[in-house]
Amino acid sequence: MRVILCNCPAGDSAATLARTLVDAGLAACVNVIPGVKSIYRWQGEVVEDGENTLLIKAAAENLPALRKALVDRHPYEVPEFVVLDVDVDASYAPYVDWVRAAQP
Repeated sequence: MRVILCNCPAGDSAATLARTLVDAGLAACVNVIPGVKSIYRWQGEVVEDGENTLLIKAAAENLPALRKALVDRHPYEVPEFVVLDVDVDASYAPYVDWVRAAQP
């Protein structure tokens, strides 16, 4: 199981992308966290934007296809795709099993 972080522009693109990933069976669950303020350096300038964060839960074996689908559909030139390893042994086993089973 993996957890992936991805920020999207404020608006509907985050929910659309989340639904696409779940509908395609690439993610078991995607939380859309609205109202994030991001301050970052882009093309030599400091930028401040409102964004929505996607918290994506997926089986490890789905990562290559998930990354491709996200990058292909994401509105940013360089989308965030940060994979966090999950300590499966310390996690709640029924939830980990559900994440694995929820994807075809």
